[in-house]
Amino acid sequence: MKDNLHKVNRTISNMPDYDSFYSKFSWEKEYESLDGLPEGGINIAHEAVDRHANSNRRDTVALKWMRNDRSVEDITYADLKLRTSRFANVLEKLEIKKGDGVFTLLGRIPLLYVAALGTLKARAIFCPMFSVFGPEPAFQRLSKGKAKVLVSTTKLYEKKIKPLLERLPLLRTILLVDVDQHVDDKVKSLSLLMREVTDHYSIKDTQPEDPALLHFTSGTTGMPKGALHVHRAVLTHYVTGKYVLDLHPGDVFWCTADPGWVTGTSYGIIAPLVNGVTNIVDEEEFDATRWYSILEEHRVNVWYTAPTAIRRLMRLELKPLDSYDLSNLRLIHSVGEPLQAEEVVWGKKTFGMPICDNWWQTETGGIMISNYASMEVRPGSMGKPLPGIEASIGSIEGEKVQLLTKPLEQGHLLLKAGWPSMFRAYLDEEERYKKCFKGEWYITGDLAKKDAEGYYWFVGRADDIIKTSGHMVGPFEVESALMEHPAVAEAAIIGKPDAMIGELVKAFVVLEPGFEADEATKLDIKGFSRKKLGPAIAPKEIEFIDSLPKTKSGKILRRLLKARELGLPEGDTSTLE
Repeated sequence: MKDNLHKVNRTISNMPDYDSFYSKFSWEKEYESLDGLPEGGINIAHEAVDRHANSNRRDTVALKWMRNDRSVEDITYADLKLRTSRFANVLEKLEIKKGDGVFTLLGRIPLLYVAALGTLKARAIFCPMFSVFGPEPAFQRLSKGKAKVLVSTTKLYEKKIKPLLERLPLLRTILLVDVDQHVDDKVKSLSLLMREVTDHYSIKDTQPEDPALLHFTSGTTGMPKGALHVHRAVLTHYVTGKYVLDLHPGDVFWCTADPGWVTGTSYGIIAPLVNGVTNIVDEEEFDATRWYSILEEHRVNVWYTAPTAIRRLMRLELKPLDSYDLSNLRLIHSVGEPLQAEEVVWGKKTFGMPICDNWWQTETGGIMISNYASMEVRPGSMGKPLPGIEASIGSIEGEKVQLLTKPLEQGHLLLKAGWPSMFRAYLDEEERYKKCFKGEWYITGDLAKKDAEGYYWFVGRADDIIKTSGHMVGPFEVESALMEHPAVAEAAIIGKPDAMIGELVKAFVVLEPGFEADEATKLDIKGFSRKKLGPAIAPKEIEFIDSLPKTKSGKILRRLLKARELGLPEGDTSTLE
């Protein structure tokens, strides 16, 4: 058995007392902790790379990249500065201007991170795409985002992009990372171009409101939405890295998210680097023993992952503390889909610490509500608002917002507009953007409730709420109850139209290994849920399935289940896992 005396108290939290810190918090004061550009303004890449490379952190490992074969390449802040400067010079040589779109279609390799930060240095707009995207999802994003440059591999380009070129007249240059010579005037060798430029680059004037990041979020129908973020967003990345992820100098941090998802950019690239820590990058996909060995071998201190991964780990019979030395691990966070109480408690039993859930969206650009290292974790709760963020629960009638003040009143989750990483537009969809706001409040589209101590509890997406026999039922409540049954590994709830009661509650259930998908199991789960929830809310139909449809970020696509159930169009499925 490994020596696993967890050093949870090894480091004093950056935020020892939430209430006191929240009441005194100032965005302006935190802004002073960043450098800013020498002649004014602020640039994400300068704060994430150059300011550390110009300091005593220059030899600190910024990126620790693990290849598929487990070999490791360490890239220091000093080295990352040189590589990103070369990439910025390549863009300048290609006549890429401020505000032009630079896209990537790559796996988790160092050049993805170099391209992201080099693009930001050049004041172009960076947009990552999942390497698993098919041609049509890639076309939608490249077209809508007016991409001028795409960075990719030969295989991905040949298979997914080359057939689209005639439909993408604005796409001027494809930079291939795995060829030594230019293919033609449009398809070029990135390595050759990088050798032809210098590794010195002076970042030009960058204003806080200059566009920086473009992230697409799936729509229920038609084209995905492009949420645009600005360079000032780096302040949220810095603050959440420091006070939510509780990063300290010398830490090793691992975010398992792919940069094709907003978490993989905000917290797999920017937040750890802005806070000057070592950032783990694993080229390989999920593998439980590999993950546990990474945590051990690289002495990871803070781990940020997704509910899908946690649920996969729960279904295995591994006991990591019996086989791995995880004594350096002091904090685990999760995002993507709300964690059920059972999963938070499993973390406590399995790792000696609860898994801290947090909540945010592509549109918010960073973590907005979270559990914190120094605060009691209430299993099943989203936690409390980030200092500097004002959240509330409200009802909406037309253009009016009525704040709800009684504990546990269910309503729309609202955020006071104006935080640094708030999205500034849906690309070319001004009216759609305006509809996200009512007066001073951003309408998140999620329903929640707040208890007497200020903890927020997720109810569900407003458009997922089920109206049955006069009751308003949130899917998360029912799914959480079902997860307590020993046969249930995962569950998803939808509302199914019913002439008598409006909608009936239907559950899609993935069974734990060893349980039969038969009528007896179905009846047992139904009886269990009726006792837990009451007959009005408990599922009236249960269907066993092998797996739930999810995005790569771990979000259950309930709308997809409902569309399939009712024979309706499935909408945008480009981020389907």
